[in-house]
Amino acid sequence: MTNGPLILVLGVTASGKGSLAFELAQTFGGEIISIDSMKVYRRMDIGTAKPTPEKRRRIPYHLIDVVEPSEAFSVDRFLDLANEAIDGILDRGKSVIAVGGTALYIKTLLYGLFDGPGENPIIRERLRKQFLDEGGTVLHQRLRSVDAEAAARIHPNDQRRIVRALEVLELTGKPISSFQEQFGSGRMLRDWTILGLRREKSAESRRINMRVKRMIDQGLVEEVRSLLREEKPLSRQARAAIGYAEMIDHLQGRIPLDDAVEKIKVNTRKLAKAQRTWFKTFRQVQWLDIGDEESVESVLNRAMPILSADQSNS
Repeated sequence: MTNGPLILVLGVTASGKGSLAFELAQTFGGEIISIDSMKVYRRMDIGTAKPTPEKRRRIPYHLIDVVEPSEAFSVDRFLDLANEAIDGILDRGKSVIAVGGTALYIKTLLYGLFDGPGENPIIRERLRKQFLDEGGTVLHQRLRSVDAEAAARIHPNDQRRIVRALEVLELTGKPISSFQEQFGSGRMLRDWTILGLRREKSAESRRINMRVKRMIDQGLVEEVRSLLREEKPLSRQARAAIGYAEMIDHLQGRIPLDDAVEKIKVNTRKLAKAQRTWFKTFRQVQWLDIGDEESVESVLNRAMPILSADQSNS
């Protein structure tokens, strides 16, 4: 494989995609682009499952630690940074290994920005106030009643996306999912080979539970406590991140630690379900069904013929 191939590895949270991406980068002398809406935040390390410092010393990673937790981060900013990183990697004659589970960012990387209806500041501010006054669950239920497809992809804590979906509905009389059906139906902007990792749901749930336990053991509680002590408050996006929202509730005295841990597990499983729903709409994915105890080396060996064939046909 030569001429700087572009490989995208996607999968739900805790599917093992990060490990495969690292092996691919080592195999092809590539650099990794993270497609994750929360790994962009500095000092949010444990709860976002960033690659270890050792891995980051061995392989260049992009779009990790690019903004402060107090800042907002948008999909258009992601796309600008991602394209800049891709162009730089290709200019160096390296392979691009993109990896992630943030489905909207992946779709944007593949097909460009979703060109939906414009914004209405009055509607948006009213919906934001309702979100704060009534709670995310209430607005999420409202969204589910009118656009179940979009609600399945959006977490109840995700104020920005819930507000946007309801705003689009008020502006157009149509659910946002009806616009998004057209998004990604055309040709990819670049010649990506897309590998998808799938596991049985029961195996995925066990991996999620193990990951959450590992995060607690690694010091997630103290990481969140330290973030809350910072001079600038966490942005809405950062506060809504799974693992952080629940720990903030615990540290501010609203729920016991054990309950917070269980909520992280439940919310992570809900995220995985939403990711699976999104990924079903991706048409060019070549899926690998991963065994419960299968090693990353085995997955790499099974991926190689796919990558070689795709490169030969390009």
